[in-house]
Amino acid sequence: MEFFRKIILTAAAVFLLAYLLPGISVSSFGYALLVALVLGFLRAVVKPILVIFTLPVTVLTFGLFLLVINACMVLLADKLLDQFSVSTFGYAILFSVLLSLIQSFLFSTFKDNRESQP
Repeated sequence: MEFFRKIILTAAAVFLLAYLLPGISVSSFGYALLVALVLGFLRAVVKPILVIFTLPVTVLTFGLFLLVINACMVLLADKLLDQFSVSTFGYAILFSVLLSLIQSFLFSTFKDNRESQP
């Protein structure tokens, strides 16, 4: 149930950001759900591989290169999905940063109460 809650909250964040940012577009909330699933898959499978290969650069930039990796994940999702588009690399970075902040807020706000009970 936790997985579905996170996917729905991420889809809501994607849909909101597509509405607010002129360089991002998604056709519908249903497609935002698909974008959330693809981003989750890319973050779980592709991102760890990229982090390992770019570890020296990440260390030299004090972790700021992870922003580039996150933007690459967003651009890869753009290439994989027809009805989701990101116009520039700058919008991809902005989208990934804002998505992370919104997810952080939403996940902490809608936390499952059963986790805190003994």
